[in-house]
Amino acid sequence: MSAHILVVDDVPRNVKLLADVLTAKGYRTRTAASGEEALAAIAAEAPDLVLLDVMMPGLSGYDVCRAIRADPALAMLPVVLVTALDPAKERITGLEAGADDFLGKPIQQAELMARVKSLLRIKALYDEVQRQKQALQDWNRLLEQRVADGVQQLERVGRLKRFFSPQLAEAILAGGADDPLRSHRREITVVFLDLRGFTAFTETADPEEVMAVLADYHRAMGRLILAHEGTLERFTGDGIMVFFNDPVVIPDPAPRAVRMALAMQQQMQGLSADWQRRGYQLQMGVGIAQGFATIGGIGFEGRIDYGAIGNVTNLAARLCGEAAGGEILVSQRVHGALLGAGDEFSALLEPAGELLLKGLQRPVPVWRVRAVPPGKT
Repeated sequence: MSAHILVVDDVPRNVKLLADVLTAKGYRTRTAASGEEALAAIAAEAPDLVLLDVMMPGLSGYDVCRAIRADPALAMLPVVLVTALDPAKERITGLEAGADDFLGKPIQQAELMARVKSLLRIKALYDEVQRQKQALQDWNRLLEQRVADGVQQLERVGRLKRFFSPQLAEAILAGGADDPLRSHRREITVVFLDLRGFTAFTETADPEEVMAVLADYHRAMGRLILAHEGTLERFTGDGIMVFFNDPVVIPDPAPRAVRMALAMQQQMQGLSADWQRRGYQLQMGVGIAQGFATIGGIGFEGRIDYGAIGNVTNLAARLCGEAAGGEILVSQRVHGALLGAGDEFSALLEPAGELLLKGLQRPVPVWRVRAVPPGKT
């Protein structure tokens, strides 16, 4: 859009001459016949430059210039005083009033256009700086808001992670089309952990000793669950249930579950040795199964747990119950998934026979995952 210039003079002929010259050069012009009318025009639509006659009845050009400079919003509005008086004598008064430049009458068109272009160029640069300043302020506000939102998000994730797995907490906060707490069906790999000798231990140990042992156990196992990105369903005393492939789908749920179980049994060697020195005979059994389950929020509005329900969870629990201390038992589907994962597990798998598990009508083939391949120590 072309620059907008306000021409102010009480002599109609002078106003028309200046307006015609500027319009011919492509500028938009508006005219005013007095100082009062000029201030009203500026208030209605601030121009890009003002050509202001000095000698006018009522408000003089100096008065109008002082009024313009009194408004902070118009501090950089270019004002050119047009006078028939001696410019040298009027310059000091004009500068004190806030004028930017002077033109003597009669006006020379070349001089007029040179001064107008020069002042408009300065005004355009100032306007661009102001736009950039405003854009920077807006960007800083946006960044501050994003930082504040990020801090709040981290705080919310931190609170949710106290109750849910990190993957579920992030899925809840991310929102989207699918509500992770809504019941859904998916194939998962379930891992059950349980301490052997724990019941006998609780019968003889003080409650403080029991809580200290559970704290060590939960801390060590919890770190490995997070490291392998498992979804912790619940702690039940010495029992722990973890599953893989929900709420975040992964390509290798069974191998990852077994890697976690192996790391847990290795960790348990140190814990068991420490507990044995204190007179506690505790080891861990692990059962792993794979199959479809119904998963989602379980509970009521005051307390919601994220859980899985189905035969696969029962099978994993039963396998865990059959596992001896330090042993990992897996179902046939987990065995097949491990063989399909390559050579990583082939030397670790050995048949454990067919077991008749509680709640199942027929014996099921079970496989044992050795912590160390045959022939190695």
